[in-house]
Amino acid sequence: MTKNIKNMTLSALFIALGLVLPLLTGQMKQLGNAFLPMHLPVFLCGLIVGPVYGLLVGLILPILRHFTFGMPPLYPTAISMAFELATYGFVSGYIYKVSKWKCIIALYESIIISMIIGRVVWGISQVILLGINGQAFTWQMFMAGTFLNAIPGIVFQLIFIPSFMVALHKTGLVNIYRNKRKIGVRK
Repeated sequence: MTKNIKNMTLSALFIALGLVLPLLTGQMKQLGNAFLPMHLPVFLCGLIVGPVYGLLVGLILPILRHFTFGMPPLYPTAISMAFELATYGFVSGYIYKVSKWKCIIALYESIIISMIIGRVVWGISQVILLGINGQAFTWQMFMAGTFLNAIPGIVFQLIFIPSFMVALHKTGLVNIYRNKRKIGVRK
């Protein structure tokens, strides 16, 4: 029971962060598109709380943010982001959870694999959502939205998330291991 309350509380914290972080880049749309501030709390939720909570936070966050702040636009952006972020939260949390060791390499594996799968899910949802209105979602639109425009955010996430997890490890809130040993523990 206590673990469920802790997980729900952390998930609520990650939702709150996901609502607030885009306000820091909200004045400049290009900066928000580049650094992808809603993605960070979803990845962290999946890694820290687990895949199911990561999925739920990712699914809820863009829709809630739309109804709270009017951004991102509901159709097709927030809806496709909900599928994308839910995938990030679930896949990153699942891969990290089943990883034999909770190490930096496992963090990078879970983040990179979930980024690839999440972006594919985003592309598929865009094709479907735009297809409903008879609009096309081209390969160029997919590549621009998935990789080219997101490169700064991808790099930032690959630096920030593992660094943040190591900082949480140092506080004792999460455990990260280097190979078979805990970070900082000698044989």
